[in-house]
Amino acid sequence: MDKKVVMKIAIMGAGGVGGFYGGRMAKAGEDVVLIARGAHLNALQSRGLRVESAALGDFALPDIRATDDPATVGLVDLVVICVKTYDIGEAIQAIRPMIGEETMVIPLLNGVCAAEEIGDAVGSDHVLGGTVYVNANIVEPGVVRHLAMDRLIYGELRGGSSARCKAVHGMFNAAGIEAELSPDIRKDIWSKYVAMVAVAGVTSVLRLPEKTVMDDPNTRALLVDSMREIEALANCQGIKLDHDLIDKILSMLDGKPPDTKPSMLIDLEQGRRLEVEALQGTAVRLGKELGRTHSG
Repeated sequence: MDKKVVMKIAIMGAGGVGGFYGGRMAKAGEDVVLIARGAHLNALQSRGLRVESAALGDFALPDIRATDDPATVGLVDLVVICVKTYDIGEAIQAIRPMIGEETMVIPLLNGVCAAEEIGDAVGSDHVLGGTVYVNANIVEPGVVRHLAMDRLIYGELRGGSSARCKAVHGMFNAAGIEAELSPDIRKDIWSKYVAMVAVAGVTSVLRLPEKTVMDDPNTRALLVDSMREIEALANCQGIKLDHDLIDKILSMLDGKPPDTKPSMLIDLEQGRRLEVEALQGTAVRLGKELGRTHSG
């Protein structure tokens, strides 16, 4: 029997999403290091990581590696970036010591600009596109709770497939991660962006959970109108989305638990910084640029 090839993986930003996926990769035997900070880092270093999931089962990793200094990690095969979008500049500088000739970087951030921004800094050949549908949060230092969904999508930014993508796909599968190797990752990133800008914006303005917004005809219509705006913006960017995308998003939202909230609303309620610039701000900026182009 062939010996398993262990992949060395750094999770840059091991919060809810990073801890959830990084923990599962480590549980499957990959060489994972979590990069975190503050009380969460202290707990990871002293007690390890605990992941709670009603759907997938709970598990604990008392000896998982964790640090706040990527320069001490060494070169890795894969960097998965899960920081908030407003921390992307700091994260890009921090991952540089871990980037070797063959290192892959997959950003799992909100918004549509992260892959290009990372590529400009470390070289576009290192970067794969990625997006994720998951509700997972830190419920206390060292403890991540998975609430809903488990869908990770990634692929070559230029489209198609590659040997390195297939290797990552094998690793994800071995870890039990619902990963999809996309032939058109830009389309998938924009498909999520349509949902994120509208859902995060409307629920945060109204201070209401997703299901409450969906159950009221007026707020549901507001949500749909918001998605239509971003869908039109994608079309102007040359991104051809599925004709029934919004219907699929609505169906997904209708099936969520009653108290589900997007991360922006949770951050708003807890007084944390918001990802407004990467979501709504980017839509406004791109719209203005298109307006100048068309008027010029």
